[in-house]
Amino acid sequence: MSLGAGIFLFVIGAILAFALNVQVTWIDLHLVGYILMVAGVVGIILGIILLTRRRRSVATTHTSVDPATGDRVTRRTSGDDDII
Repeated sequence: MSLGAGIFLFVIGAILAFALNVQVTWIDLHLVGYILMVAGVVGIILGIILLTRRRRSVATTHTSVDPATGDRVTRRTSGDDDII
């Protein structure tokens, strides 16, 4: 769930819980609003956690001498580490 979806759920839940004054016999809209607000807060927290994760990459440089020409050869490789 992204940060925007969490904010959207929170806003819809707040509207249902506080601003809507409609009585429906088969569902309690205030309770649904509170549930959506809690889901929105969880989504916002998860979105912030996912945004603050760091990606680490490793760059490796190998330098050797070509035996035929005597020139120095440099080869660079890069790869991503797993996030722990």
